[in-house]
Amino acid sequence: TVRIAFLLAALNNLAICAADIGNAYLNAECAEQIYTVAGREFGPQLEGKVLIVAKALYGLKSSGAAWRKHLAKSIAEMGFQSSRGDPDLYFRAANKPDGTPIYEYILVYVDDILAISHDTAPIMDDFSKLYRLKPDSVGPPDRYLGADIGVQYTSSGV
Repeated sequence: TVRIAFLLAALNNLAICAADIGNAYLNAECAEQIYTVAGREFGPQLEGKVLIVAKALYGLKSSGAAWRKHLAKSIAEMGFQSSRGDPDLYFRAANKPDGTPIYEYILVYVDDILAISHDTAPIMDDFSKLYRLKPDSVGPPDRYLGADIGVQYTSSGV
């Protein structure tokens, strides 16, 4: 899916922007009720008391699914729909400034997102209103999922 998305971006002269959502799981609600006993780090008023975990936490079995469901809902509210071939690839119809019809894409891998469009700024603005994006992670990707990313121009195109 990632390779095809990069190919579509190159063939249609679309920009690619990557971002990493900070503390992603904490944006999702816990799928079930989980209880814990507060330790010293909660202070003397709460130490030893039973607490309900309200947010999805890293390490809980259900947190990944809760985060994915939460993110999918946010992306759908942005007007994107999930593809049938890969549910972590989202798309919506758009137009380039010259009126050429295109599709805009969002690829998701846990908390790493790629936006592909003629102008990725509005998509990233929407994400930054919903989530805290790690500042150093926003921009054209040099690496994605362990692979080096680059653009090479040839006499016949990209």
